[in-house]
Amino acid sequence: MAAFNEPPAWVADAVFYQIFPDRFARSPRLDKPNGLEHWDSPPTHHGYKGGDLLGIAERLGYLSDLGITALYLNPIFRSGSNHRYHTHDYYQVDPLLGGNEAFVEFLDACHERGIRVVLDGVFNHSSRGFFQFHDVLENGAGSPWADWFHIYDWPLHPYGEQPANYGAWWGIKALPKFNTDNPHVREYLMQVGEHWMRLGIDGWRLDVPEEIQSPGFWEEFRERMRAINPDAYIVGEIWSNAASYIADGTRFDATMNYPLTTAIIAFAAGSRVDPEQTLDNPWYVITPAIDAAEYNDRIDRLLASYPEQAHLANLNLLDSHDTARIRTVAGGDVAAVKLAALLLLTFPGAPCLYYGTEVGMEGAREPGSRGGFPWDEATWDTDLQTTFRQLIALRKDHPALRAPDYRRLWPPPAQHGTMLTVVERSAAGEKIIVAVNAGDEPEAFTLPLSDFPGNRLEILWGHDTVEHGDATARLTIAPRSGSIWRIA
Repeated sequence: MAAFNEPPAWVADAVFYQIFPDRFARSPRLDKPNGLEHWDSPPTHHGYKGGDLLGIAERLGYLSDLGITALYLNPIFRSGSNHRYHTHDYYQVDPLLGGNEAFVEFLDACHERGIRVVLDGVFNHSSRGFFQFHDVLENGAGSPWADWFHIYDWPLHPYGEQPANYGAWWGIKALPKFNTDNPHVREYLMQVGEHWMRLGIDGWRLDVPEEIQSPGFWEEFRERMRAINPDAYIVGEIWSNAASYIADGTRFDATMNYPLTTAIIAFAAGSRVDPEQTLDNPWYVITPAIDAAEYNDRIDRLLASYPEQAHLANLNLLDSHDTARIRTVAGGDVAAVKLAALLLLTFPGAPCLYYGTEVGMEGAREPGSRGGFPWDEATWDTDLQTTFRQLIALRKDHPALRAPDYRRLWPPPAQHGTMLTVVERSAAGEKIIVAVNAGDEPEAFTLPLSDFPGNRLEILWGHDTVEHGDATARLTIAPRSGSIWRIA
């Protein structure tokens, strides 16, 4: 059981899989309305493909075989959008996903396999279809719910060309912002969180939590969730440095670690990055390409930003529903995806794979990255899938790859020009060397074994290109490749 200000211990050992529920799998047990998009057609902003929670439950064997131990689901509550960030009812699972009964069956099936479930909490804003806001639309200033929102003028302009005259996330009319200074709104949202926690979920991923500035809101949220489940995981979607939210463990356990994402992409994909896949977001900067020194400098700064316990709980990712898929970002370069996977899965924290990345799914920025999972195995990049499966298994088998100890061996700070990074990971007497060459030429590094208890390197993954001397090991890493050794 975790202390109140500490992340739950299970997170450091977890491998997450993010699922966009409408797009992962569709169960034949659920009857669906007409008008669904063809599963394999390009994704659109407004169309539904009909994925559901029973479809996920029926594919848990696939996820277990991959090595997945936790799921993060994009929103599942009743909504008027395929992504379900426009919440209509926080107490009802969307009928297209199977409703509340399907959720209970899905959650039980996950827990029977030892798979944790984290839900997406969208508590900054609701939707035009949310009952209380709909009442405001119908009754104007006479609505008893008007003070649940930020109303600037009457009548409201929920549609049409006029700008929103009420608080709305990024000015999007479909997303009216809650007035979380209102104690009734605050209590409503707290009870929503408690309701699903009592039903057995393992945590919350909180959407745009920085937008809620009401004093004490997130501290109270944590206290009430942890009172129900002391091992609940609470992670915030904060793209920038999140130290003020996670440093002392009074609000969130961790953040979605986009600073790691961007460093990995700029290094592993480098000049291959498709500039069309960048975002209008100052915290998602993936160009220009960086060398190993800059990559390690960024990692050093990141590691210095948060306490150890937060690093072990951070949700580390390569792509998500908010970005283009890593393979598309890398211009289709599979080697870049493999290098990125190696860096991700040997880093402290909880790696999170976006559904389908492991089989080579491609997709441009929203909505392109939200395609239907290709269940025809003939379309899979099985070599890439094997890479992910092997690295996940290594992470599970070797505590050093999940531990907080992370030591930069090469290159030294500010020694630019090399594309080879070498780090040491250690735990409980085990020491592991991870080397990645993101360049187009072979590179070598001489490791002084006198600094280690063992005198030989035993290959765990990749190509064994080590020449042992009397007290050294010379590692030669082929272009666009990486290897993992254990010091024996």
